[in-house]
Amino acid sequence: MKMELIQPFINATDAVLAETLRAPTRIGDVAMEEQSYQRKGVAAIVRIRGDIEGRVIFDLEPEAATQIASMLGAGDDMEADQIVKETVCEIANMVIGNAVMLLNDQGFHFKVFPPEVHTGEEGLKGDQDTEAVVMCFELPTGCVYLNIALRYHRRRSYERGLPMPVEP
Repeated sequence: MKMELIQPFINATDAVLAETLRAPTRIGDVAMEEQSYQRKGVAAIVRIRGDIEGRVIFDLEPEAATQIASMLGAGDDMEADQIVKETVCEIANMVIGNAVMLLNDQGFHFKVFPPEVHTGEEGLKGDQDTEAVVMCFELPTGCVYLNIALRYHRRRSYERGLPMPVEP
């Protein structure tokens, strides 16, 4: 997988977690997934279509998800389980929003679908066209896993040897 695709997600995850939790993050394990991804806890999935296609799974260990939801003071009028799920989706939304801005600045055009709670035990696995990278962000509250499986849908014109577009 090209670093130009995954680096914005790494940077955005690190920035959002550090700012939101007011705590340092540390990147732990980084691995290419050949098997299906095994969900670790409370997860949100975001699908992407356009020049870039694939999905990003934002997965928090159960204890980390619960602590983050309580730290952020999520609504008291909902069931605890629902609050945690909505908090994970909101954090995923912030991370994806920041990453999308960086990718748009690089000239990619795509549509990002809203985060959905990911309840399946397994996510999609990589294939010959779509590599999956899993990263662990270690926090004082537990681990956050970022599973990125993206591919180029179609090559941009300058990658096919055509002249680069000139911006006005």
